[in-house]
Amino acid sequence: MPRGGARFVIGFLALPVILYLVFVIGPYFQAFYLAFTDWKGFSKPPQWVGFKNFEDLFHNDAFKAAVGHHLLLLLSLPAVTLVIALFFAFLLNMGAGTRGVKGSRFYQAVFFFPQVLAVAVIGVLFQAVYRPDKGGVLNGILDIFGIAPVGWLTQPGLALWALIAVLIWQQVGFYVVLFAAGMSSIPKEVIEAAELDGCTRMGMFFRVTLPLLWDTVQVAWVYLGILAFDGFAIVSTLSVDQGGPDGSTTVLPLEIWRTFRFSKYGVASAMGVALFVLSLLFAVLTLRVTRRERIEYA
Repeated sequence: MPRGGARFVIGFLALPVILYLVFVIGPYFQAFYLAFTDWKGFSKPPQWVGFKNFEDLFHNDAFKAAVGHHLLLLLSLPAVTLVIALFFAFLLNMGAGTRGVKGSRFYQAVFFFPQVLAVAVIGVLFQAVYRPDKGGVLNGILDIFGIAPVGWLTQPGLALWALIAVLIWQQVGFYVVLFAAGMSSIPKEVIEAAELDGCTRMGMFFRVTLPLLWDTVQVAWVYLGILAFDGFAIVSTLSVDQGGPDGSTTVLPLEIWRTFRFSKYGVASAMGVALFVLSLLFAVLTLRVTRRERIEYA
């Protein structure tokens, strides 16, 4: 490093690092501390209660229901989103041989469009789609075939699946673009060699494309898994009574927000710590289980 370079780097990074420590790392430590107290948010000093807040979570029905919903999201959201995204990305890039589909850039922009919509817009849009009478988009289609209207968001057995469908619709376009970019970077010589060896479209995907994209798929799985531990915005804007009916769509961020509203900051912080640990465990286990030897191509 040139003379004086270290001081320049330190001076350049000092302010961002300080801001990150104060506004990101600091609140994390504060949340971990409050999780072991009974603080109500008022002037009374927090009283240390140890693991009591965490013990109470095991007897909290709303907390256990939210964790169950996250497990369902964790199993469905990443898998379905990645399968759909890989399918469309493969069609756009290699559906017509090494050249790809004509106008693929336009199709990618169309797929990506839901990603740029505000959550409020998505909420209004799917309120019209899931409307429980014949005026709804889905129920209007069912009415054509003489099927009675379905309460997509009012039936406990359907509501969570309806919200998962919205999350998949919102996210799939981003990963179509991501995977399409990764596929377009695969050398054409590799694709042509596979075609000369008689590789079918199905074989091309599983033997060539997917192995070369594995690192990207792995990271995408982690991101979608972390998203599966969120869902606050969609649930709060679309679900009946914010998490209903009868708590059938509630999620941990929503329960944390509700607990804060009742000034139970210690319990809410304990929920936040639990959410942090679950997200971290998922990311570590996913990276561990899906780790494989990197395939190099040049």
